[in-house]
Amino acid sequence: MSIHTLTIDYPDEVLWALRQEPDEFERQARLLLALTLYETGKLSTGLAARLAGMGRVTFMLTLGQYGLSPFGESPDELEEDLHYARQAGSR
Repeated sequence: MSIHTLTIDYPDEVLWALRQEPDEFERQARLLLALTLYETGKLSTGLAARLAGMGRVTFMLTLGQYGLSPFGESPDELEEDLHYARQAGSR
């Protein structure tokens, strides 16, 4: 398995504006890239987790913090499904 490196130049002003240290910014940038690729259906949770540098379960738990679902549906869609399931069960 090959590992590739992506290098992105960014000015100090980005760190100042975000009030972050370089390692924190770079970790967050990796996570946001992984989240975007997952959200757009380009990567699975497993591959996105590897890109983010975390375990799959941790990544799946992190999805909720960004309003995403590990089940490919939005939280609102899951809530709607649960609502209809409860209605069907009470009949």
